[in-house]
Amino acid sequence: QVQLVESGGGLVQAGGSLRLSCAASGRIFSINAMGWYRQAPGKQRELVAIITSGGNTNSGGNTNYADSVKGRFTVSRDNAKNTVYLQMNSLKPEDTAVYYCNARVTVVAGSIERLYWGQGTQVTVSS
Repeated sequence: QVQLVESGGGLVQAGGSLRLSCAASGRIFSINAMGWYRQAPGKQRELVAIITSGGNTNSGGNTNYADSVKGRFTVSRDNAKNTVYLQMNSLKPEDTAVYYCNARVTVVAGSIERLYWGQGTQVTVSS
């Protein structure tokens, strides 16, 4: 079994910063892409940022961001720790949401890659 545990959420004033972390643990052979999504009340879950594995590098590969967070958020990862991060700067009230991480994990060599989700962490930005 694979678990993803997020941390780092909280309450911050507009213009402030937060750093989210998401650590994967359990039976893991390899992790492909890892990503962050968010869901605000009454809205659908949306992509925030994604980062590929980067092959043999420790720090991941290509990244992609939602237009609404480009220039403010930075996604990164530490492959040695099976952890993905989301640095959020210049936060706005509209960034308020539950933030979820996910990871595409292969648990055994040759098995099918599966998508796992964390339980979510609340981010609240006050105006």
